[in-house]
Amino acid sequence: MTDIERVAVLGAGNMGHGITEVVALGGYDMTMRDIEADLIESGYENIEWSVGKLAENGAIDDPDDVLARIDTTTDLAEAVSDADLVVEAAPERMALKKEIYAELDELAPDGAILASNTSSLSITEIASATDRAAQVVGTHYFNPPVKMDLVEVIYGEQTSDATAETAHDFVESLGKTPIYVRKDVQGFVVNSVLGPFMVEPAWMVSNDEASIREADAAMVHQRGYPMGPFELADLTGIDIGYSVREEAGITNPPMIEERVAAEELGRKTGKGYYDYENGDGADYEAGDGEGFDTLRVEARMVNEAAKLVGMDVATPDAIDTGMRLGAGFSEGPCRRADRAGLDTILDKLESLHEATGEERFEPADYLVELVENGNTGQENGRGFYEYEDGEPVSGGR
Repeated sequence: MTDIERVAVLGAGNMGHGITEVVALGGYDMTMRDIEADLIESGYENIEWSVGKLAENGAIDDPDDVLARIDTTTDLAEAVSDADLVVEAAPERMALKKEIYAELDELAPDGAILASNTSSLSITEIASATDRAAQVVGTHYFNPPVKMDLVEVIYGEQTSDATAETAHDFVESLGKTPIYVRKDVQGFVVNSVLGPFMVEPAWMVSNDEASIREADAAMVHQRGYPMGPFELADLTGIDIGYSVREEAGITNPPMIEERVAAEELGRKTGKGYYDYENGDGADYEAGDGEGFDTLRVEARMVNEAAKLVGMDVATPDAIDTGMRLGAGFSEGPCRRADRAGLDTILDKLESLHEATGEERFEPADYLVELVENGNTGQENGRGFYEYEDGEPVSGGR
């Protein structure tokens, strides 16, 4: 499992053809497979257009060299028969993925690594459809794969270190930045930490504690995030996050449920939290954010990060790298929390938990442990990170 020479990508949709392009750009011979010829044709045309643009911009020399590395087929056996790595990019339905992996167990070479591009489904459960769970790993590329640098490399319960390390090295060979997600938790790293950024403001608006424009303006203009939470939800599709939370058993705030019920899902429907057909879209201004409680939102993100570190899912550095590259944050939540003071974060969570009784505000054990031990952040020389002369020297746990 140390040498990957040929790759198969299953799926020619947005993620499938994007990953195919990235792999071919990385110099690998490969096959892109989908169930219907017209899906493959559409995906291949997208790749042709994209590599043509890369050549026009001087990013590559000859697009034909890239395209020559890509074979296509509708036949699964043909696609995977000589693959050292299979990247599955099928729709996010567990039953479908398990059906595919059961077939791969029969058709792929014995030593092949089977990697799922899932953004939310359990790698452990996907692997249960095979007799080679040690060779199943998550490789979650971000959309669009050609532009986004981050890939989460996710362990299932039985994924071997050799499998994960080979997948990690393969991702690096593509010019991407991998981070390890060492346990198969819901949402992995980026979506786990991003969740409160999207959901807590929705609770605040649902409870008449804030407005949509206040939240977006404050998080962008006061705290420096690239987009406000409601603006971002409109871009990605309100129904996408809604469905992920439904599957995870996480309660959606009423305002999210109302938008989904009304089929006001964001830009793709012309209207979501903002009106893109008859209005000006995300029209908040810098002054709209006065009085919005940004610490409440950020404290919840830090709490999710602390849970991941405490459970040995990911290191602080991996979390911060993931949020910078995967979500466009200027600074990761662990580093930002160390600057603010972990005691300040903990105080905020404890006061919210006491006032509301809501489970989502209950402080993570690891956050409590850090503060009780006096490791409150950069000012004291130790928080999520250890510091020398004000600069982080290690990623803590």
